[in-house]
Amino acid sequence: MPPIRLLIADDHTLVRQGLCQLCEGMGGFAVVAEAEDGAQAVMFACMTRPDVILMDIIMPDMDGVEAIRQIIAETPAARIIALTMYRQEQYMLDAIRAGARGYLLKTVDARDLIEAIEAVHRGDYLIDPISAARVLSELHLAMPKLPHVEPLTESEMVVLRLVAKGVDNHEIAQLLNFSVYTVANRLRTIYAKLHVTNRTQAALYALRQGWAALVESLE
Repeated sequence: MPPIRLLIADDHTLVRQGLCQLCEGMGGFAVVAEAEDGAQAVMFACMTRPDVILMDIIMPDMDGVEAIRQIIAETPAARIIALTMYRQEQYMLDAIRAGARGYLLKTVDARDLIEAIEAVHRGDYLIDPISAARVLSELHLAMPKLPHVEPLTESEMVVLRLVAKGVDNHEIAQLLNFSVYTVANRLRTIYAKLHVTNRTQAALYALRQGWAALVESLE
């Protein structure tokens, strides 16, 4: 198997170096770029198209949340883990809204970090179970049902549930015998109906509505 290609974004040089050494020392990983602020992270993400991005939240010039937002706008399939020292649920909520697939504290055990990277690379969403209910509750307040939302068709619901499981467009096309173009069109329609802008928001909407089950994260 080819190594998982990583971009590591953190304004602390020692943290970046430590993460690089940890991941590459484990085998199966290759760090393709390091960024010391959000602007560099966006630039390197677009240049190198890494498999997984580890993104610090608090950085100078452009913070991690804005960097996530811009990366997702340029490469919607990007798989990003927010990695931070801060437990505040608002940071987690902001990162997930921007398009992050996971949120981990820098106090995470090395083995758990490696497993998280592998899980996000597979397409899973890493939301800490203890915080998940609160985050979904916040999303319920932040994204209330609008009075004239058109309901999803049965086919759209199937696509949304697969998105919530982390299945990418090519896999969805194979499973449903659709073209990738058809899947992309269905997703655009789903986003418009749910008033969301990306896959992560659509997946979380499905979770809070009970249309899909929460993916278990690391214990």
